[in-house]
Amino acid sequence: MSKKKSSDNGIVYSTDPEFQPQPDDLPEEETLPAARQPLRIRLDAKHRAGKAVTLIEGFVGTESDLETLGKGLKSFCGVGGSVKDRQIIIQGDQRNKVLQWLKKNGYTQAK
Repeated sequence: MSKKKSSDNGIVYSTDPEFQPQPDDLPEEETLPAARQPLRIRLDAKHRAGKAVTLIEGFVGTESDLETLGKGLKSFCGVGGSVKDRQIIIQGDQRNKVLQWLKKNGYTQAK
């Protein structure tokens, strides 16, 4: 049996004869310029076995641009991390380094 997921949004059966499933293709948001990005930097340790991580939230734009930003931040800080649920997760307390990198790269609204 195929392991592919169908794009029916979980709908198995409908009794409505005129039912049309909604397409999954939502238009991606345009990426705001760096100076207008409302980024928030915070330290978080919840659900991480007590280990602290730096979270960067509030990015407005495409998923690929978010991945690129996350890769640049991880590279500058010299630590690991990931991009999940529209958040950039950087291992450890890197708030000062992240803020420094963002300001240097034109993200003036980062807090």
